[in-house]
Amino acid sequence: MLEDQIFCPTCGEDTDHALIKSGQENLVRCENCGTVHSVQKKRERLVNLRVIVNQDRRSLSYFIKIPAQEMLHVGDELLVDDGVQDVVMTEIASIETDRRVEAAVAEAAKTVWARATDEVPLKISVYRSGVTHSLKTMVQGDETVEVGETRELDGYRFNVVKIKLRSEGFADTAEAKDIVRVWGREI
Repeated sequence: MLEDQIFCPTCGEDTDHALIKSGQENLVRCENCGTVHSVQKKRERLVNLRVIVNQDRRSLSYFIKIPAQEMLHVGDELLVDDGVQDVVMTEIASIETDRRVEAAVAEAAKTVWARATDEVPLKISVYRSGVTHSLKTMVQGDETVEVGETRELDGYRFNVVKIKLRSEGFADTAEAKDIVRVWGREI
């Protein structure tokens, strides 16, 4: 069933319709009388949106086409594909209209700042014989890290003892894209 009611030529009023076939014109069936007819698709106006993506200490500028009325919120995921550079999954960090805001429709946004979340740096501090060693590796953003698990990196084998989150505080389990730092104890 379609979200909006559509005018049925047989019933003479707006009624609920089921979508039969999608195309340049949608083929629909009236739920009241069963009449099948076509309706013109509404065209969405697109806007060019500048997105600056931070990817491990470097920022890349993209221009993407997005529906003008799409609502953007800080913290939302945004797929950035400008057709020229790599496709990047991001998390919106900031939105600028005439000032910085937490949410805006795409056509009002001048620039969106985002953080790449498909591949992220994972910072790890490993405690070994009275000395803490700082390590860093690139991992998939959806990779899960859990307190108590055993990991190996750069010749260190360690148990994860603590996970600090971007959103403040600590967790027992988190996805890499949400982590600031992991602490481990060598075993």
